[in-house]
Amino acid sequence: MIAIGSDHGGYRLKQSVIRYLEEKKISYEDLGCYSYESCDYPEFGRAVANAVAEGRCGKGIVICTTGIGISMTANKVPGIRCAVCGDPLSAKLTRLHNDANVLALGGGIIGENLALEIVDVFLNTPFSGEERHQRRVRAIELQQE
Repeated sequence: MIAIGSDHGGYRLKQSVIRYLEEKKISYEDLGCYSYESCDYPEFGRAVANAVAEGRCGKGIVICTTGIGISMTANKVPGIRCAVCGDPLSAKLTRLHNDANVLALGGGIIGENLALEIVDVFLNTPFSGEERHQRRVRAIELQQE
């Protein structure tokens, strides 16, 4: 299951990602927001990060205007490795090398077609499991404790 959340600046793109998930028959949990009404991204970034960290969802997607603020919030939750991606190669490499478990997108930065390609790559690329990458992910985890 995918946890997904956005603030008002990412709401439009979140709705597009939800349609993509539904078309691909990928289950998801929408953790807000639910309109274009102004709201604060930390609430939704934290909700998605907690759902992933607690194991309720395998991965998460967070969206705000730039993807930056909401990713900073998600990365405060122990066990979360959230990456802001603006291109498919970054999405691929953050999965292969960093075992990122949350993807952040900038709803005001990238268009829908590019965003959906990034989501597709992120969700379908496994962690490489190579020892050097496992060692680095463990080092990230130690810094979060």
